[in-house]
Amino acid sequence: MDTALTRLVGVRHPIVQTGMGWVAGPRLVSATANAGALGILASATMTLDQLRDAVREVKSRTDAPFGVNLRADAADAGERVSIMLDEGVRVASFALAPSAELIARLRAADVVVIPSVGARRHAEKVAAWGADAVLVQGGEGGGHTGDVGTTVLLPQVVDAVDIPVVAAGGFFDGRGLVAALAYGAAGVAMGTRFLLTSDSTVPDAVKLRYLAAGVKDVTVTRAVDGLPHRMLRTDLVNSLEKSGRSRRLLHAVRRAAGFRALSGLTWRQMLHDGLAMKHGKELTWSQVLLAANTPMLLKSAMVDGRTDLGVMASGQVAGVIDDLPSCAELVERIMKEADETLEVLRAAR
Repeated sequence: MDTALTRLVGVRHPIVQTGMGWVAGPRLVSATANAGALGILASATMTLDQLRDAVREVKSRTDAPFGVNLRADAADAGERVSIMLDEGVRVASFALAPSAELIARLRAADVVVIPSVGARRHAEKVAAWGADAVLVQGGEGGGHTGDVGTTVLLPQVVDAVDIPVVAAGGFFDGRGLVAALAYGAAGVAMGTRFLLTSDSTVPDAVKLRYLAAGVKDVTVTRAVDGLPHRMLRTDLVNSLEKSGRSRRLLHAVRRAAGFRALSGLTWRQMLHDGLAMKHGKELTWSQVLLAANTPMLLKSAMVDGRTDLGVMASGQVAGVIDDLPSCAELVERIMKEADETLEVLRAAR
């Protein structure tokens, strides 16, 4: 299927696997790339050396294009970009809008820049700064999310910018891909659907928890880091929502100390990252610390398999997913469903 996205990044299918922290590692990314979609490596939870090693591992597993996801507001964002350029990564995605200067640096090196946004004005801003495409996530999406649904937000963004738009939030099959194309998108991006594949390294016990979830088991809470965060409802989430301020602060400090030891970041760097999330928002200091160490909460579930202690970011689609195909099987199935849906629509005209 030929779209503006496939032409821009050089993949066979207009499907993107998002850069989920602790989930989108070399195995998942390379499996996605070999299936003909665009795999995005999550770098925010890696040290600089781990990022370089991960990029090289992906390159050893596939010759297909892939990307790296970066936090534009991270203290070491420039160093991470340097690693990407040194290793020849061709696509950079961002969880937050990168600066005009950072976009210019990447584009000067012929790297495709695809920021993620949750509002039309943000899409307009990064398009004016020179972004090559934009990924727009509706409120159905997992992790930090907004409150405007994809079917309302997507057409707004498509009408507002002249660059390819990738739709995220609520996609898991070929019918959704066709719907996104009908709205004017150039492809779809999926996180939860790729998390729930056999190529994902997430522990089986965690995957089973996702598969058992219904649509109403996926909630949005501000209790973790003060920002709207879509995830599975767990005992941890319930506990954080009921905790007093002092207990949340103690919890945040303990988690932050663990993340600092694991990541190699200094307290100054961690506070920098947390304050970047606080900017323009009414967050308490415990929420700033939680924002800085949310990766540790995710790691507890996504790496250690502790569904009782970890955060399980999730799109609403978790409630309708009931299998664990390989990436190759998933992409093939989605494209077959999309072709069949288009045939039905043509026959109905």
